[in-house]
Amino acid sequence: MKPMENVSVDQDRLGALYSQLGPVGAEDVVCRALEELGMRLSQCSTLFHENDRAGLRKNTRSLIAIADQIGMHALSRVAADVTNCIDHGNTVSVAATLSRLIRIGERSLTAVWDIQDITI
Repeated sequence: MKPMENVSVDQDRLGALYSQLGPVGAEDVVCRALEELGMRLSQCSTLFHENDRAGLRKNTRSLIAIADQIGMHALSRVAADVTNCIDHGNTVSVAATLSRLIRIGERSLTAVWDIQDITI
């Protein structure tokens, strides 16, 4: 069984970025955000396996702000769920929600790249 997550990108949020910053500025913000999200998603696995809960919590909290900035609301919600599980100290819940976060993160990154390919 391979879980599939439905993701979407808030195109209104992306549109607002393009209106506020112009095409070049918005693409710069989106590209930097995507790079940062990819790096932080990768770090999540490492931090979990190193049993660094404080580092994982901090890393996951930063995912929320970055994801919200570019309209990845599903990613933001699941990152908040991971943070909540860390706060409750349930390792099994952290592992499960972290796996979901990584799946949604990967699909969300792909969704934004696909949107950018269409708009370029």
